[in-house]
Amino acid sequence: MSRHSTNPWVVLVIICLAQFMVVLDATIVNVALPHIQSSLGFSEASLQWVINAYTLVFAGFLLLGGRAGDLLGRKRLFLIGLVVFTGASFLNGISSTSGMLIGFRALQGLGAALISPAALSIISTTFDEGKERARALAVWAAIAIGGSAVGLVLGGALTQAFSWRWIFFVNVPVGIFAFFAALRLVPESKDEHAHKGYDLAGAVSVTGGLMALVFGLVHAAEHGWGSTWTIVSFVASAALIVGFVVIEQRSAEPLVRLSIFRTRSLTTANLSMFLAFSGMFAMFFFNTQYIQRALGFGPLKAGVAFLPFTAGIMVSAGLASALAPRIGVKPVTAAGMVLTILGLLLFARMPVDGSYASDVLPGMIIASLGMGAIFMPLTLVATTGLKNEDQGLASGLFNTSQQVGGALGLAVLTTVAVGHTNDPTSLADVVHGWQYAFAGAAVFVTLSLVVLLALLRKKDVARIEAEARTDDEPVFAS
Repeated sequence: MSRHSTNPWVVLVIICLAQFMVVLDATIVNVALPHIQSSLGFSEASLQWVINAYTLVFAGFLLLGGRAGDLLGRKRLFLIGLVVFTGASFLNGISSTSGMLIGFRALQGLGAALISPAALSIISTTFDEGKERARALAVWAAIAIGGSAVGLVLGGALTQAFSWRWIFFVNVPVGIFAFFAALRLVPESKDEHAHKGYDLAGAVSVTGGLMALVFGLVHAAEHGWGSTWTIVSFVASAALIVGFVVIEQRSAEPLVRLSIFRTRSLTTANLSMFLAFSGMFAMFFFNTQYIQRALGFGPLKAGVAFLPFTAGIMVSAGLASALAPRIGVKPVTAAGMVLTILGLLLFARMPVDGSYASDVLPGMIIASLGMGAIFMPLTLVATTGLKNEDQGLASGLFNTSQQVGGALGLAVLTTVAVGHTNDPTSLADVVHGWQYAFAGAAVFVTLSLVVLLALLRKKDVARIEAEARTDDEPVFAS
């Protein structure tokens, strides 16, 4: 099938439908955790693995998924990922023990790690660089970030109306439809010059290293940075990642061609997104806690409270796609970061006896407008100016930066919150800790802004802006 034998916007709809499932599943479980705990007998300590089993495997296999798409074919890997994700969703829904659910959540994370990089690289190879790709990435940005907030609403509704099992069952018909639609309509693409060999040593070392790193970060949030398992995890992670670098330097067919990091735009976009997500990911966690515990909202009401966030993301992603190529990628992204920082600082002032309208909504609107303006331009920078055969690798790196950055941020900021909570039984003390966590999130996004301003040069984005100026039509039409 040729690249344009199918309408590319039909391809985009199918790809975004699958990505929506993946993003949705990262948050839809949160509001159902109390019901899952009572149903399957999770302890307080083990309940976290309903979330972390998914996150660990998702983050750990993203790089392998991205490169596998280049070698095996992005459509083929996308379809395999859909089968794994959809099947694991069904198995999650029928789980009868805590161990079964944790295991199947890990399998679901593997499916997500195959879908996400394949999906982004399909977009990058389906749409030409410039105006069309920017429009497609604007839709992608709205799905990728806005879906997280929708997950909170849908999770609350399904749990309240039916049971927690339906937060997993809902993926099954969507996954089946996306599979058959993609099978028929999505064009195949891969690196035609790829060799048949695989860098198994590199794949094992980098995947193990990333999983050990994320595990250490998650474990540190609960047990402290000085605990034995935390230290062992970080040491193991460092050893595996150093081993990976050595392997890649010596491998004839490396999993990650290290020379790709010489592309300054890609390296800057990944580092900046890593830091930005360190702050943004934690914002969801602490806001959900505040809305339910301090304001007393139920699961469904708490989910609905995030709808303005979704709207803000969609509006700002569209505006960013129209403005970034014309007035400059760097100024638009920087403005988005400044808005995000202001929103996080407003959250840092939320009192224990606050209200949604005066203490949550203003920061939510400002932060959402900022986040949408960050995601789309950085995605554009990270995937522009590369050969088609590197798109899977680039998207895998970009997705990994987000996931590992989010895990790092949540671990660090949870530790900050706990360190400033003298009495965990006092809601006032707990909220006091959350205030410091929000301030810490603002620091992470500030560091992201510094990286962007210091490292991204005009010539790094000149190609994006020059191609957009060849057409006077808006990049994004609402």
